[in-house]
Amino acid sequence: MELTTKQFVKDFKERYFNKYSNEYTTGTDEQLYYALGTLIRSYASKGWKNMRDNYIDNRRKQVYYFSIEFLPGKFLLKNAYNLGILETVKEGLKELDLDLDRIVEIEPEPAIGNGGLGRLASCYLDSGAALGLPVHGNGIRYKYGLFKQKFVDGHQVELPDNWLKDPYPWEIRNNVSAVTVRMGGNVWMREDGIGGLEPVYEDTLDILAVPYDNALIGYNEATTNNLRLWSAEVTPEDEGKLDKHSRLQIKEINENLYPDDTTYEGKRLRLKQEYFFVSAGVQSVIRQFKKYDLPRKQIPDKIAIQINDTHPALVIPELMRILLDEEKLSWERAWEITVNTVAYTNHTILSEAMETWEIGMFKELLPRMYQIIEEINRRHVQEQLPLYGRSLTYATQIIKDGQIHMAHLAIIGSHSTNGVASLHTEILKDDSLKQFYEMFPHRFNNKTNGITQRRFLHLCNPGLTELITKKIGNEWKTNPSELKIFKGQETNKQTLKELEKVKLANKKRLAKYVKEQQGLEINTDAIFDVMIKRLHAYKRQQLQLLHIIDRYLRIKVDGETDIQPRVFIFGAKAAPGYRFAKQVIKVINELANLINHDDEVNDKLQIVFIENYNVSKAEYIIPAAEISEQISLAGKEASGTGNMKMMLNGAITVGTMDGANVEIHDYVGEDNIYIFGMDREEVRDMNWSGGYNPREFYETNPRLQRAINALVDGTIPNVTHEGRDIYDAFLVHGDEYYCLKDFDSFVHVQEDVDKLYQNKTEWNRKSLLNIASAGPFSSDFAVARYATDIWNARPVHKAKKDQVVSFDQPI
Repeated sequence: MELTTKQFVKDFKERYFNKYSNEYTTGTDEQLYYALGTLIRSYASKGWKNMRDNYIDNRRKQVYYFSIEFLPGKFLLKNAYNLGILETVKEGLKELDLDLDRIVEIEPEPAIGNGGLGRLASCYLDSGAALGLPVHGNGIRYKYGLFKQKFVDGHQVELPDNWLKDPYPWEIRNNVSAVTVRMGGNVWMREDGIGGLEPVYEDTLDILAVPYDNALIGYNEATTNNLRLWSAEVTPEDEGKLDKHSRLQIKEINENLYPDDTTYEGKRLRLKQEYFFVSAGVQSVIRQFKKYDLPRKQIPDKIAIQINDTHPALVIPELMRILLDEEKLSWERAWEITVNTVAYTNHTILSEAMETWEIGMFKELLPRMYQIIEEINRRHVQEQLPLYGRSLTYATQIIKDGQIHMAHLAIIGSHSTNGVASLHTEILKDDSLKQFYEMFPHRFNNKTNGITQRRFLHLCNPGLTELITKKIGNEWKTNPSELKIFKGQETNKQTLKELEKVKLANKKRLAKYVKEQQGLEINTDAIFDVMIKRLHAYKRQQLQLLHIIDRYLRIKVDGETDIQPRVFIFGAKAAPGYRFAKQVIKVINELANLINHDDEVNDKLQIVFIENYNVSKAEYIIPAAEISEQISLAGKEASGTGNMKMMLNGAITVGTMDGANVEIHDYVGEDNIYIFGMDREEVRDMNWSGGYNPREFYETNPRLQRAINALVDGTIPNVTHEGRDIYDAFLVHGDEYYCLKDFDSFVHVQEDVDKLYQNKTEWNRKSLLNIASAGPFSSDFAVARYATDIWNARPVHKAKKDQVVSFDQPI
């Protein structure tokens, strides 16, 4: 949009005065942020409305991305940037003697997501808008989100993250679009008088689902879409009638992201959350379709619903419910519409980790859903039994062994099932979902995950963005594949020096943040070795822990002096009920306390554990990362996107051949990535043979033995119980994720990395090649593939002259 600094200054003064009846110079940081946020939102309002009208008037096919979580990060800078007014805003605030950075710090981060799943969903919404595609989000407006992580004596403590305690300027409450969601009670069928059956609901808990809409502004204003988040409230009819218990049942639905599902009540609440946002969302989608005034058979021509993992799989029976019960379609017609409308993204490799629900709980809470799923299952068995026989058909049932299998429902009730990395998709076909692949091979496809370069390079690393643009021009910003041109700079010594300078500036920025937050002075001449991801045993933070202990002992006990300095940087939350993950956090924090206060080693070795890791903190860490640790056991990580973000910012990957590491390896070349450990086939063979004995590795590798012993021999203080449990996980309970087997390979690769860092020119060259090879991992390309291969959705306009992502050819 066109906006002068003069006009912005005028608008801001008026906005502040109209809101607070005072001059902006009297404002608190919170008031200044709210005034600025609502002003920027107002600049987007016209485009937002015009695009909604455009979709309806031209009967555009719209895509609805259903996800139990989103992790969008802060909106202020992103929205100003995508509107093309960020520099104007900066200049205007400077003229007003206001500090934009200080205002941005005030902005709360929406705590409506956990990790990769929610961040991926937000990247895809960003790319959809940037590409001019009508892609909208549908989720829950959690009041407290996941949790705010605090470290107390090294332990993780979970505190409420009340990100909505103050008015949130980016959302609009949309009462007109509220719908009612019914749960519990009894449902029975009666004749409808026209030869069919209709459901009768008795004693249900009726919940008002109120949408809060957030504008999704595309880069260069390509389009503005909608992120709709639902809030659970008491219906007007029940106001004053419901008892306290029923009110609490409604209130808790959007109170917290991911309630503790180790209890029956926690599981039940999770199921309520899933049906709540699914039912509200599907009702909203059908209402939108009706504005087109088209026959219902055209729903798949005008609507696509993508379910992000199995949490929204109830889209399938809910869409069937509406088509059967409200639209009075036949089962056959309703099923055809549903299958052709819905597509499913699988994020889980292990079949035993795929979501299931106990029949009794499900039937009591969602009786009509159960009836429909039961009929879907019956017809599936009836149709497939003559074709595939008993073994295959019964293995693919939705209802079996007292459980409802949501991945089975998602595959049977959709026209597309995609994995999120080439290796992941192959594992689904060969192993986890093999029976389904034999039955529906045409439905399976791969869509490797991607990341938005706008947040994770343009905004968080302006120095690198400026350098790349200076060397290869602007086109890469809208066509990330053009980053490959940057490879032409790999022998340019001046470019390599400039790249090193940018990285050092980012390291100093992170170091300043660490000093302010933790009081720790970190060595910016050391390698910044980064591991940021959800803390889980399969991701193997415990292997990195052994590596750090080994380094510490080499310096402290062996007296090694010729060792490359490193700062090990962690960011991770453990699920509140996940004891082992919380123990790993405790041991890392105690090891950090030991090392960081030991003058004999802290010039060579330091540990930083960033508290309450989130998108905003990632924006500090990722530009400063020099090593990207992606060390999950091969065959366990579906994709990983942190690897892509750090690669894009010039970090060199140390990793296994797992998830998207395989494709990163293929693009960047084996000389520019450090691969270690077993591959998927070796892991599979080891699992099948059952011959793994971790104690053999412990007893034959002195360095490994010494590192493991440090967990229990008092080397690390204050970890008597935690250290023992991790020790036992390695040696007593079988080392499920083969850390001891991969240890030797891992530490030797790390020594190779140390040697490379001594040659800064060669290090910078490899860093540059990682940046130049990162283009294919843009979420723009991933979303374009979804649009072409799965959704059959087109941009609302011809691509702008500087937007060259193709929707006609494979990318």
